Amino acid sequence: MKKRKIKKFFGYPYKPRISVYRSNKEIYAQIIDDVSGKTLVYSSSIDQEFLNFKKLKKTKIELSYEVGKSLGLKAKKINIDKVVFNKGKYLYHGRIKSLSIGIRDSGLKF
Repeated sequence: MKKRKIKKFFGYPYKPRISVYRSNKEIYAQIIDDVSGKTLVYSSSIDQEFLNFKKLKKTKIELSYEVGKSLGLKAKKINIDKVVFNKGKYLYHGRIKSLSIGIRDSGLKF
């Protein structure tokens, strides 16, 4: 099932793929160039910059928005403007939706 979805969402150097993984506590997102098989940029809720959000007792949805915004800003630094969003097996609501809104607010288009 996962291979079918990857075939449907394939990332090229001019339009890489965002892959999302969500656990019960954390969220991870990375931008992948499938042609070369390399991760270009990644961001997750376990990064050092988000430790302050956990101390302030922010919700997981608010934290997901900030992770998406951080991923988008990192992608802008390496001149990525358009991406393909691969949410995987997760439904598009809650933390996944918040992550994608954060990515869009940072200026990426998909």
